[in-house]
Amino acid sequence: MEGSGEQPGPQPQHPGDHRIRDGDFVVLKREDVFKAVQVQRRKKVTFEKQWFYLDNVIGHSYGTTFEVTSGGSLQPKKKREEPTAETKEAGTDNRNIVDDGKSQKLTQDDIKALKDKGIKGEEIVQQLIENSTTFRDKTEFAQDKYIKKKKKKYEAVITVVKPSTRILSIMYYAREPGKINHMRYDTLAQMLTLGNIRAGNKMIVMETCAGLVLGAMMERMGGFGSIIQLYPGGGPVRAATACFGFPKSFLSGLYEFPLNKVDSLLHGTFSAEMLSSEPKDSALIEESNGTLEEKQASEQENEDSMAEAPESNHPEDQETMETISQDPEHKGPKERGSRKDYIQEKQRRQEEQRKRHLEAAALLSERNADGLIVASRFHPTPLLLSLLDFVAPSRPFVVYCQYKEPLLECYTKLRERGGVINLRLSETWLRNYQVLPDRSHPKLLMSGGGGYLLSGFTVAMDNLKADTSLRSNASTLESHETEEPAAKKRKCPESDS
Repeated sequence: MEGSGEQPGPQPQHPGDHRIRDGDFVVLKREDVFKAVQVQRRKKVTFEKQWFYLDNVIGHSYGTTFEVTSGGSLQPKKKREEPTAETKEAGTDNRNIVDDGKSQKLTQDDIKALKDKGIKGEEIVQQLIENSTTFRDKTEFAQDKYIKKKKKKYEAVITVVKPSTRILSIMYYAREPGKINHMRYDTLAQMLTLGNIRAGNKMIVMETCAGLVLGAMMERMGGFGSIIQLYPGGGPVRAATACFGFPKSFLSGLYEFPLNKVDSLLHGTFSAEMLSSEPKDSALIEESNGTLEEKQASEQENEDSMAEAPESNHPEDQETMETISQDPEHKGPKERGSRKDYIQEKQRRQEEQRKRHLEAAALLSERNADGLIVASRFHPTPLLLSLLDFVAPSRPFVVYCQYKEPLLECYTKLRERGGVINLRLSETWLRNYQVLPDRSHPKLLMSGGGGYLLSGFTVAMDNLKADTSLRSNASTLESHETEEPAAKKRKCPESDS
């Protein structure tokens, strides 16, 4: 956190950021379909049943549209004027048009022959229009739909755009919604707003959405501040975070901490040995295994060298020797050296990871986080009740869940616990609209649901039970309130018996 506040501008080179470079992460776009890839030379990419290479996109600006040519090469598409003279002629209505499949003069064999000749998609679409007997009788709107449909089928046009939270969230929700717990992109936008994600914050996030929520927070914070990610299992999953292509300066303020060590941190029993024991033990086991393998390999080499001379005349034995030499347990000195380097590199990474865990534990122990974001496949109640202790008062928290029943239970538990205000359980409603001249209307299909959000603010808890002086004052106050004043006392008349 100390270094993150002194970072220079996260985007020092403005001209270079608008150009595609080798190794950058980009998003391929065709109509409403997206795919995130990394730009690498001579790497074949398959997208929408087409394969091509991304070599020619290097050096072009983001947002450039390319056309797939023969051999999988991408060439920038030149803009052409529309519409042509044929498309201006239109009918009044479509009542006399019969869809009998005979209106198109070109057959599938003719279209395939045009493709084999290397004719571009635009020219194929133009020939389809010219050879259609009913095209001029269609209305102008029907002609536009026809042209759009044929372009989508025959034109191999791809746009390369820069990754962003909006684009990646739309891509994941359309292609793999299960990996992000069916979180819709407008729900993610609500989370970032309700959580007050901004530069300079100290945020805690626990998510199992392939790193999409983490990447969205990092993008909005712009490399300033610190984020502590709590993860289950052996390590955090950041597949979507990598697609953003953040610079190294963004990663300096990113920390991770295992979720199974949170209870020990809350109860004050956490120590550095709890983190250092596991990696060191595993490294020692691997190192000992490596030495054993080296001894076995050296012994096997000695035996093989002794047995090589008398048995070299038999071809079957030679094949056996070749298979033994290819076995991973029988390695040469160079391979054994590379294994030593691998073990040392792994030990170095484990030690570096242990230091980052200790730094994250120190940040959590301060218990002054500026916000909490929870979006996981686990039940939110135990997570939220434990992690709220690390958040400072008057700070927002947001919990996402695909279903509302767990959030209702969490809402009830928070009301019983106290320490929170402005609790709100909400669901966003999204409907897409088609906006075109003279035909703007809501689209027929819409999303059935994008998940539920539970949001609120933390407040300082005033525990009267913890302070004995406050408890005595409260008891005396209650006694005064329950006792009736003397002026209001009435003496009950004694009845003559």
